[in-house]
Amino acid sequence: MTRPARTPARKTPRRRAGATTPANAAEIADRLHSAAIHLLRRLRRVDEAAGLSAPQLSALSVIVFGGPLRLGDLARAEQVRPPSMTRIVDELVAKGLVRRETDKSDRRVIHLSATAKGGRIMTEGRSRRVQMLADALKPLSVAERRTLAEAVALLERTIHENLAALGPSR
Repeated sequence: MTRPARTPARKTPRRRAGATTPANAAEIADRLHSAAIHLLRRLRRVDEAAGLSAPQLSALSVIVFGGPLRLGDLARAEQVRPPSMTRIVDELVAKGLVRRETDKSDRRVIHLSATAKGGRIMTEGRSRRVQMLADALKPLSVAERRTLAEAVALLERTIHENLAALGPSR
């Protein structure tokens, strides 16, 4: 397995837990971006149990939680070209995780939907990631968990209200 490329050196100094909270939006955004990347990298480790590549898992997730949808829409959501997505979908179909159907009114259009097995893999994977994260939060005090819950609510509101102009999420 190859290791991911290292991220460039940070321009702002790393803060210790409990350090002064910044009020500068750019600094908060920088720290949130870094924390989100590190969190996702760690949680992704449990995805190996699914036996799928990262692109396959990502595509299957969009189909399970956002589908059914057309192949072209999936390629746009995953920010790849349709031929690349076709190869990924071919692998998912071969594994019995995705069902491919031709549109009855336009045979050029392919509709994708998850099979029960595909849905189960995604649901089980999400459960593993959520459990891993819950285990990591257990050592926090009740007050820290409340603060984190409030921050998550604020983050969700920010995403839905302030980032909506950037387009739909996957």
